[in-house]
Amino acid sequence: MTIKDILGKIPFSADLYDAIRPARPNTRYNLSQLEKALPAAVEQVRPYAEKKSNGKRIVLFATLHYWVEQAAIIGLALRGMGHPVTLAYLPYGDWDKPINAFDLRRQDLYTKRVLKPLKGLVNVVSLLQPGLDTPLADALGYSTLATPPMSGGAMTWLDEAVEAASAFDTMYTLQVEDFDRESDLYRLRLARNRQAALAAFRLLTESRPETVLVPNGLVTELGMFYQVARHLNLMTVTYEFNDQREQIWLSQNDIVMRQNTDALWAAKGRLPLTEAEREKIAALEDARTSAKKYGKGTRFWQDVASVGGEKLRSSLNLDERPVVLLATNVLGDSLTLGRNIFTASMAEWIEKTVQYFARRPDVQLVVRVHPGERLMKGPSMVGVIERTVPERPEHLHVIGPNEKVNTYDLMEIAGLGLAYTTTVGMEMAMRGVPVILAGQTHYRGRGFTYEPTTYDEYFALLDRLLTNLPAYRLTPEQVETAWNYAYRFFFDFPMAFPWRLMKFWQDWEVWPLNRVLSDEGRAEFGKAFDSLAGEPMEY
Repeated sequence: MTIKDILGKIPFSADLYDAIRPARPNTRYNLSQLEKALPAAVEQVRPYAEKKSNGKRIVLFATLHYWVEQAAIIGLALRGMGHPVTLAYLPYGDWDKPINAFDLRRQDLYTKRVLKPLKGLVNVVSLLQPGLDTPLADALGYSTLATPPMSGGAMTWLDEAVEAASAFDTMYTLQVEDFDRESDLYRLRLARNRQAALAAFRLLTESRPETVLVPNGLVTELGMFYQVARHLNLMTVTYEFNDQREQIWLSQNDIVMRQNTDALWAAKGRLPLTEAEREKIAALEDARTSAKKYGKGTRFWQDVASVGGEKLRSSLNLDERPVVLLATNVLGDSLTLGRNIFTASMAEWIEKTVQYFARRPDVQLVVRVHPGERLMKGPSMVGVIERTVPERPEHLHVIGPNEKVNTYDLMEIAGLGLAYTTTVGMEMAMRGVPVILAGQTHYRGRGFTYEPTTYDEYFALLDRLLTNLPAYRLTPEQVETAWNYAYRFFFDFPMAFPWRLMKFWQDWEVWPLNRVLSDEGRAEFGKAFDSLAGEPMEY
């Protein structure tokens, strides 16, 4: 036991230490840039806030110092637009590492000190409140959350939600689909999520906001706060960011990482692309294919230029037999977890698919392992395949995450595509390639993919299509639908917004609050801020 562990058990020891030495704790938790910027930001907002006060009552929740920094500025902007805002926070620097009570309390005091300039404009609430470890019924003043008995006895909705969220967090952190429920990480997430759920219940039942605003909404305490808000039937908005500057993804009463485009497609799916829209999506596809950046993006979608499909075919020693391209996702990624339809996991789907094709020497299976695996710490799909077919036959090809192969060249020679949730499936359809989807992805059900719901259907579909792949090339109408949908997803689904999470303070230099709140800023970003506040989203 360390000295901090001992001090953390002594009441007010951290408070006394902080009163003597009011500095940032020597931890990863860092609000230094917000501390410098906030006083001036408050003064920029004050004239606008004094004029308007008839907006929606909003509770904005954040945890982890980088989300807290951005949430403070977003909360100020919403206040300047006339919305009463409460900023609730948990002062964690990491979601996957324990912290002693002494440092946690110091981080809380530090956060309160940094956020002090918000007083009078934005209400600030720490969710590290005493009494939140009491039984849920006592904390809420009622006991109506019981659900029918399950295995092991009756469980409340809270218990189920906390366990599900903690499982998600553990898989996301380790980038796996199976994990040990006795592990320290899972137990840490159980404790943190339960505390967050109790605090969220108390805050939201007492304040009854018109809108709850939560970044991400899928993992960590952010996901837990979202679950509580929806359980209480409150309008809940989640948001995240893509690779483009000045863009935001938004969802209302849904988890934004699910990328639910149903309302967008219903509104615009029947509208033909204009010439200008067609040129934009063609330019984006060209950039993604050619290893170039696009627009205000910061990402190269390929790290090697295209060499053409036939040249790649020769370099990979592929012959004239039909090529089936299976594009994987990163295991445990937030765009993969919870997307199962007929599979237990993505890894299981890949195992069964590779076993099927091992018995089909009449076709060549090429598995393109996601290059994002270079940055991951979980198991690779390469290992999954090696375990499944230790002696891989010559017609099964695996392209690892580090291999310099342009995925779009593979699409050029593919006669069939297999995808879980990756956008590679959508982009193959844009090229006329028939695609079978195994996971719940945003482009499922849009009219240009095959979508089995059981393994029997999946393998029967493979048997049927592989008899004559050229006969199953997509029709011109299906290809046009794929291009139309791709435009809607890449250009209509995001909204214009001044600040990303990454490079936030660089964006802040371009769009300070007084510019965002000006007529120029409202014209540019007003739609996104109105949607964040809970106004109906219009496409």
